[in-house]
Amino acid sequence: MARTMSARIALNLGTAALALFASPAFAQDSASPQAGGGTAVEPEDIDIVVTARRREESLLDVPIAVSAFSGAQLEASGAIDVTDLSNVTPNVTLETSRGTNSTLTAFIRGVGQQDPVAGFEAGVGIYLDDVYLNRPQAAVLDIYDVERIEILRGPQGTLYGRNTIGGAVKYVSRRLADDPTLRVRASYGTFNQADGVISGSLPIGDGTVRIGGAVARLTRDGFGKNLTTGLENYDKNIWAGRATLQIEPSSEFFFRLTGDYTKDKSNPRGGHRLIPGLSSGIPVLPNVFDSRGGLNSPRQEVEAYGGSLLMEAHPTDWLTFRSITGYRKDDSASPIDFDSLAAVDVDVPAFYNNEQFSQEVQALIDLGGFNGLLGGYYLDATARTVFDVRLPGGVTALTFGDVGTKTGAIFGDFTYDMSEMFSVSVGGRYTWDNRESTILRRTYLGGGSPFFGGTGTLFATTSDFKGKATFKKFTPRASVSFKPTQDHTLYASYSQGFKGGGFDPRGQSTACRTPAGGACNGQQIYDFIGFDPETVDSYEIGYKASLLDRRVTVALAGFHADYTDVQVPGSIGTLINGQQTFIGVTTNAGKARINGAEAEVTARLFDDVAMSGDRLTYAGTLGWIDAKYTRFIDARGTNVADRRAFQNTPEWTFSQTLAYTTPVGDGSLDISGTMSYRSAAQQFELRTPGLDQGAYGLFDANIVYKIDDRFSIGVHGKNLADKEYVVSGYNFLSQNPDTGNFNRNPATGRLIPTLGAEGVLTAYYGNPRQVFATFTAKF
Repeated sequence: MARTMSARIALNLGTAALALFASPAFAQDSASPQAGGGTAVEPEDIDIVVTARRREESLLDVPIAVSAFSGAQLEASGAIDVTDLSNVTPNVTLETSRGTNSTLTAFIRGVGQQDPVAGFEAGVGIYLDDVYLNRPQAAVLDIYDVERIEILRGPQGTLYGRNTIGGAVKYVSRRLADDPTLRVRASYGTFNQADGVISGSLPIGDGTVRIGGAVARLTRDGFGKNLTTGLENYDKNIWAGRATLQIEPSSEFFFRLTGDYTKDKSNPRGGHRLIPGLSSGIPVLPNVFDSRGGLNSPRQEVEAYGGSLLMEAHPTDWLTFRSITGYRKDDSASPIDFDSLAAVDVDVPAFYNNEQFSQEVQALIDLGGFNGLLGGYYLDATARTVFDVRLPGGVTALTFGDVGTKTGAIFGDFTYDMSEMFSVSVGGRYTWDNRESTILRRTYLGGGSPFFGGTGTLFATTSDFKGKATFKKFTPRASVSFKPTQDHTLYASYSQGFKGGGFDPRGQSTACRTPAGGACNGQQIYDFIGFDPETVDSYEIGYKASLLDRRVTVALAGFHADYTDVQVPGSIGTLINGQQTFIGVTTNAGKARINGAEAEVTARLFDDVAMSGDRLTYAGTLGWIDAKYTRFIDARGTNVADRRAFQNTPEWTFSQTLAYTTPVGDGSLDISGTMSYRSAAQQFELRTPGLDQGAYGLFDANIVYKIDDRFSIGVHGKNLADKEYVVSGYNFLSQNPDTGNFNRNPATGRLIPTLGAEGVLTAYYGNPRQVFATFTAKF
């Protein structure tokens, strides 16, 4: 086994090195000057600089609820991808979407979408170096070569190019160093995890021009097996890289061109059936990471790439012009076996294709007591989804959905310091969102659709829809800040968030909903396809401080939000022309209100740097949220608000970390442990037995030995108690619309499927216990 381990690490590092040196690109990877040196809370942590308001400010001075994680902290904690951060961020859920390896489902303060439908705008914005990623596909970004990650909670719109109604996650890359750098990181662990990352940077000539890059090879065997195909299940097989050209001829001009590429050839992620086959009686598998899904075409593959061009000019000391140009493209081929059985029951071969171009311009003003930003934004994005839904008896529903988005906005935000203690900020945004959609749905009999190589015969065209819509909205923001002393900040703010409406690319135009007390006559009713914009009015008060001679930092926030026309995407099984089929349905829940509170605390419990060098630190987070619908009209015309819940929104989120550092020889030994807790939460708005996850806790631990700032060796453990917990799933069983209980056939007592014959109640789980070792060298 040792020979296999060393061979695999060497292969991954070797192939990463070949790819890196085949191009003239290196990446700078020195520690951020604000980094805290791992999970421990260093004295300079309280001065960590963030760009939440598009200018560099101390984290404690920003009147916004924001959590920041330095690259050094992420590395010391063994963070693998962005989903790890939700364990230590209050009121945040980041998870890999069902049936995928790289599509992100994100919720912040109750705002987000469980169903990652192509063509939908995300409630939470993901930014890669200030370029907004318009779609959730390929958004589960692995963590490597970053300066920091910032998570902003609450609506964003007056400071950012794209308006986001729930919050934002920002990846911030470090600028390239003055001196040549080279860094190597290797990992090996359970499930044959073997990762290799090589990064570096190189100045050219007098240093005006610098080039950099990073290459990562990330692999892991599966947590389980697909017993039908023999493939590893929940495995990892990723190539990733980025390259940077940076030009800084003077202090008045900065230019950075960055490109990145990711190829994910991991196997299809099969789900775990929670019920025996209703027709076949096939039993439930004992291992939740095993699956029996027989679909393996098209071959699973995700390719994502893009680039950005940042240009900054400083014509005067008080004025900065900035241009951010971005391009992104991703293509996904996914065989999703909903029923997770060998037979063709509910099998969904799918393609997702997304492309976007964005341009943002900013003028930033800094006159000491007056700061401002005036910006403009343009986005042109397309999202195409094509998939079969293959059902028993050779019935197939083919869906082709193409949604185009063109949006423009002007926005501004200005802060005036009335005195050393008081400041006020006001901002506003005007957004134009234009949507165009083409939706074609056809039913085939006798096999799959010809698009996916099937032999089915066209039976009926059930949707041939073209739609256009424009949504316009002005959204304001205002805040006041009070600093009684340099180390204390109190603030109150109001902001309005807006997300435009659109068209569900899975919709069915020939379906109709039955009105209360009436009958369905087959009339085309397009609200199965179109949906309205949603808005949120958010109010927040907060307090940030460093206390006890800067040994303790505190960030507290309380918030209230009025949420209107909440977009709730979902899907149902029904009959069209006598044939069972699948329909996407997006509901606009009328009204909701959200109350909550958050706390983040760090403390140096013991610090004897001058004598022994020992340090004991603590970091804790606490989130509480009470999110309730106050008006939710179902298809019967009944207000079921008291029987619906917010998706993926636990009432309590909690974490605490203890970290101890002690000198050992010429280096230091860092030991840390993190316990995180999430209370019970629903997968969907209607209670779903089996899929809804109860309260659970996770425990992680890290031991890192650092040698003279150049070398480090670490051992990291994730989910050490090996807790099984559901993160997503599918349900196509008949339910009572009021209680969520599953309906049963009165004659047989069996559950009643709404799609397929075997019944679909399929769950996907968070990662099991993982232990891995890392080695890092810096030159």
